[in-house]
Amino acid sequence: MSNHTTHQDSREPGRIILILGDQLSHDLPSLQIADPQKDRVLMAEVAEEASYVPHHKKKLALVFSAMRHFADELTAAGWDLKYVHLDDPDNSGSLTGELDRALEQFTVTEVLVTEPGEYRLKEALNRWSGPARLTMLDDSRFLASHDMFRSWAEGRKQLRMEYFYRDMRRKTGLLMQGDSPEGGKWNYDTENRKPAQNDMFMPKPMRCDPDRITQDVLELVEQRFPGNFGRLTPFWFAVTRAAALKALDHFIDVALPLFGDYQDAMLDGEPFLYHSLLSQYINIGLLNPLEVCRSAERAYYEGHAPLNAVEGFIRQIIGWREYMRGIYWLKMPGYTRENALGARRDLPDFYWSGETGMACMAAAITQTRDEAYAHHIQRLMVTGNFAMLAGINPHQVHEWYLAVYADAYEWVEAPNVIGMSQFADGGLLGSRLINFQSQKMTAAASAISERKTFGHLS
Repeated sequence: MSNHTTHQDSREPGRIILILGDQLSHDLPSLQIADPQKDRVLMAEVAEEASYVPHHKKKLALVFSAMRHFADELTAAGWDLKYVHLDDPDNSGSLTGELDRALEQFTVTEVLVTEPGEYRLKEALNRWSGPARLTMLDDSRFLASHDMFRSWAEGRKQLRMEYFYRDMRRKTGLLMQGDSPEGGKWNYDTENRKPAQNDMFMPKPMRCDPDRITQDVLELVEQRFPGNFGRLTPFWFAVTRAAALKALDHFIDVALPLFGDYQDAMLDGEPFLYHSLLSQYINIGLLNPLEVCRSAERAYYEGHAPLNAVEGFIRQIIGWREYMRGIYWLKMPGYTRENALGARRDLPDFYWSGETGMACMAAAITQTRDEAYAHHIQRLMVTGNFAMLAGINPHQVHEWYLAVYADAYEWVEAPNVIGMSQFADGGLLGSRLINFQSQKMTAAASAISERKTFGHLS
């Protein structure tokens, strides 16, 4: 603990509240217990977090701009906030380095941080040996705590998401009538597999014009990360909670009613269909997952959207999203290096260029380059399925997904890729059907991985 006080620190000793770039929530646990009269907030844009994978330019711009807007909101709310810009000349390049610099300036008794979403960063903070005590709080913005998921998983032969999802429905009360699911069924997936048609009306996601803060960030990203994957402009993501709430309302109004019918469809030239494009806002904290689900549930009870659409949408959030996080923390470290099928090939260059004669692959990768987005069927059944069949090293596939999507954070991306997409975890995420499919695909993956070139596939 530091007893050193500089001339810059005239306050009574308090705490530093470290807020990470994906924790942009006013109900963040560390903020909830902090005292704005004594404690200081620290936020920092650092090269280490911006470059541990070559993030899509749009993702970098989203995070940096949302951080700056959130910092302004905290300042307006009365918080004493120290904000470190990426191009500040004294920027140390790491979050632990910025903690060290802050402690040279301020006398504090404790550093308070909400648990990071990624194992890598949590370990870095736990290893930090600065002159103040570091206290890490559970992230209550998720609905299933680590202890809850471990208790659910303990003793089960298979970790079926469907059964976890049912428990989450009971826990939240979403679409429940007492102890029974609304409509008498837990899952309406059989109604959500309609093919989309070219003459359908296609809603567009809400687009936001960049303000001055975002324009500054766009210039910074282009200057500092010119070689990163993806097109930076046009940039239209929401970067504030107010704008993200409008994007939520827009989805509920124009797209949710048909979301269920076409959630598994693909249509050439239609990158968004009826998908919400809200995950990047939920995953950085601008939207709370439960409020998003409550909004969809309300649309059902008000007669605006049918049950198959609302149930399917809610299942993605309180089912798959929470389940993936639970698997990640249950199996880390080591999960991202799983390789049950023994896939050895390097990721092909066309995953970065989109230059391939395979039409679906070219469309999905080009769209990813342009929008930092592809929906779950494009990710799982196109780019993911090809990588699995071609015997691509699953860790390289994982790092590609982590880099190229605006909503990608390791806690949610890695289980989707390692487990759902590549079968690299030996069927941990899979039902008996998926395990059977993975056994059938092992021979094909092994045979393809022996080929010397991708010429016949490109």
